[in-house]
Amino acid sequence: MNKYQKLFEPITIGKLKVKNRISMAPMGLVFYADPNGGFNENAQNYYIERAKGGTGLIITGICNIDYNEMTDLIMPCPTYRPALFGQSVGSMIERIHTYDSKIIMQLTGGLGRSAIPGLVKTHIAPSVNENRFEPKIIHREMTIDEIHTLINNFIKSAAIAKKSGFDGVEIHAVHEGYLLDQFAISFYNKRTDEYGGDLRARLKVATDIVKGIKQVCGKDFPVSLRFSVKSFIKALRQGILPGEECEEQGKDLEEGLAAAKILAEAGYDMFNVDAGTYDSWYWNHPPMYFEKGMYREFGRAMKKAVDVPIILAGRMDDPDIALDALNGCCDIVSYGRPLLADPYLPEKIRTGNFEDIRPCLSCHDGCMGRIATGSPLSCAVNPACGREKSYGLSKTDALKKVLIIGGGLAGMECARVCSIRGHKVTLVEKCCQLGGNIIPGSVPNFKVDDRSLIKWYETQLEKLNINVVMNTSVDKTYVDEFDADIIVVATGAHPINIDFGSENNVYTASDVLMDVSKAGKEVVVVGGGLVGCETALWLAQMGKKVSIVEMQSDILGGPHGMPMMNYSMLVELLAFHNVDVYKNTKVEKVTKSVVIITNTEGQKEIPADTVITSVGYSQNNALYNSLNDSDKVLYNIGDSREVHNIMNAIWNGYEVGRGI
Repeated sequence: MNKYQKLFEPITIGKLKVKNRISMAPMGLVFYADPNGGFNENAQNYYIERAKGGTGLIITGICNIDYNEMTDLIMPCPTYRPALFGQSVGSMIERIHTYDSKIIMQLTGGLGRSAIPGLVKTHIAPSVNENRFEPKIIHREMTIDEIHTLINNFIKSAAIAKKSGFDGVEIHAVHEGYLLDQFAISFYNKRTDEYGGDLRARLKVATDIVKGIKQVCGKDFPVSLRFSVKSFIKALRQGILPGEECEEQGKDLEEGLAAAKILAEAGYDMFNVDAGTYDSWYWNHPPMYFEKGMYREFGRAMKKAVDVPIILAGRMDDPDIALDALNGCCDIVSYGRPLLADPYLPEKIRTGNFEDIRPCLSCHDGCMGRIATGSPLSCAVNPACGREKSYGLSKTDALKKVLIIGGGLAGMECARVCSIRGHKVTLVEKCCQLGGNIIPGSVPNFKVDDRSLIKWYETQLEKLNINVVMNTSVDKTYVDEFDADIIVVATGAHPINIDFGSENNVYTASDVLMDVSKAGKEVVVVGGGLVGCETALWLAQMGKKVSIVEMQSDILGGPHGMPMMNYSMLVELLAFHNVDVYKNTKVEKVTKSVVIITNTEGQKEIPADTVITSVGYSQNNALYNSLNDSDKVLYNIGDSREVHNIMNAIWNGYEVGRGI
C-alpha cells in the first residue's frame, strides 16, 4: 500500500466533500481575464489540467470584486458583467467536476498600499500609508462609504460565484499585507472609527464579509479565509528572517491565533494558512533559501486554536513532509508552485511514480517574476504552464534526425521535447555528467531542487531512449559527418576569468563550488550577481568571513533585477550572516593577504586568503559560428546564444524542440 495513502483520504469542508487532502494553492490570475471579466481560455485549461492531474480542491488565483481599482481588467472580476461571467466559467467548472475535483473561487478586496505601481488607478488604504514599493506614492484613507461598498462587493461576488457553479469562495483577507490585512494590523491601521482600534474592530471588515455571504448564499456554502498567522515585520519594507530575533511590528503569533478565533466565530469554514506580509514578502512566497515545510509550526498552532479544517502550503513538495503535516499541522496540504512545475504531481505521488515528478526550483522567475513584469504567470521549468492547449506538445508528422550538442538544461530540454514529439535524437556532451553550469550552481545546500532537476532530466532522457553520448567533444568535422537533418547547438557558457597577477588563491565561483577546500577562512567575492551572492552566502553559512565587492550601485541587479521576494531575502540573509557588501567599488589590487579596493570613501584593504571571481559568463558559441555555412538546419539555444538564467535555457530548448 502506498505509504502516502493518507494524502488521498476524503475530507469534508462543512458539507462539501473533497476526494483527497491535496489542494491547489491560489496563485495570481493577473492577465488571465477575458473581455467580460471571466476566465480566459488559457486560465480554464490551466485549472482543468490540474484537476486532471489529481488535485482534489482547486482554489483559483485572486478574482477582483471591483474592477474600478485596477488600471485595466487584468484579472477576472465577477461583478464586471455577472451574467457573462457565469457563461465564461460554466464549462470549466463542469470539466473540473468530471475529474471529481472541487473548485473554490478566491476573491480579493484589492491591494491597498501593496499595489505594484502602475497596476492601480486609486491609491487607497485603511489609513494614510506609503506604498510598499514606491514611498513617494501615498495611499489615502478609505471613507466609510468605500468600506461598505467593499464589503457589499464581496457578498455580491460570492453570490455570483455560487450561481456560476463554484463549490465555495475564499476571502483573500487577513493575508500577505493586502488591503484587508492592512485593516487587521495596527501597524497600518490607525483608524479611530468602528473599523480601527482593538483587534475585533480591525477585523470587522473580514467578519462582516463572511456574515453577509452566509446570509445571502446560505450557511452551507463554504467560505474559506486566506490567513497569515504572523506578519514577520521588522520595519516598513523589512522582514524578519527565520531564526532572527526581532520585535514584531505587525501581527505576532499570539494576536494571529486570537484573530483566528474571532474569524472562526464569525463563520469562516476553513483557514488557508501561511505567514508574512508584503514587507516580508519572502515569507508568503518562499524562495529556495527556506527549509521545506516552513509553515508547519503555524498550522499546528492553528489546529489547537480553531475547530475548522486547516490548509497548509509552504514548500511541501516532499511527500514525506506533506504526510508529516497531516499529523497535527493541517487537514489539507496545499501545493502552489509545485503544481505549476508538474500538474500531475498528485497522481504521481498516489501511484508512487516519484522519479517523474518535475521539481519546482522556488526561483519565482516563471511565476511571480513574470507577473511583476506584466506577463501572465507560468513556470521556469514548465513552459506550457498557463497555456496548456495553445503551447502543448503534439506528435510530428515529419520525423527528423536531430543532433543536439551540449547536455546542459537547454540541450536536455530540447532532446526531451524532440523525442516526445517522435524525432530521432542524439545528444552529445563533452563531459562525464549532464547539467552544464547548473552542476556547480546546485552545490549549496539551499539548491537541492536544482540537483533534483538534473536527476529528473537524466531519468526522462533514459526513459525516452534518447541516444546520449558522453565524454565527446564536437567540432565541425563531427557535425558534417553526422547523419542529421537538424543541428542544435547548446554548448553553454564559461565563467569569465580575471587575471589579478597575484600570488593569492584566485578562483572562479565554479571552482570553489566544485571544491570548497579551495576556500580559506577570509574570502572576497568579486562580483555581486546571483552566482556571487549565493556563493558568498553558502560560504558564510559555513562560518567563513566573506566580503562582496560590486562595481555597480547594487548587488543582484537591484530590486528589479530578479523576483522581489528572492532579492529581498538574499540581501537580508547576507547581512544576517555578516557578509560585508561593498557597492560602487573597484578592486585595485590583490596581494597574498589582502584585496585593495577603492570607492567614494577612499581606499581600503580587506584581509583575504581567497579571492573568488564571479563577474559573469561568456558564450561558448565558437562551434555554432563555425557551422554557419552548413547546409543543414541549424539552431543555437541556451547560454551559447544568450547568457541568461535557468528559465531562459529551458524555454529555449522547449521552443526549438516544439518547432522541429
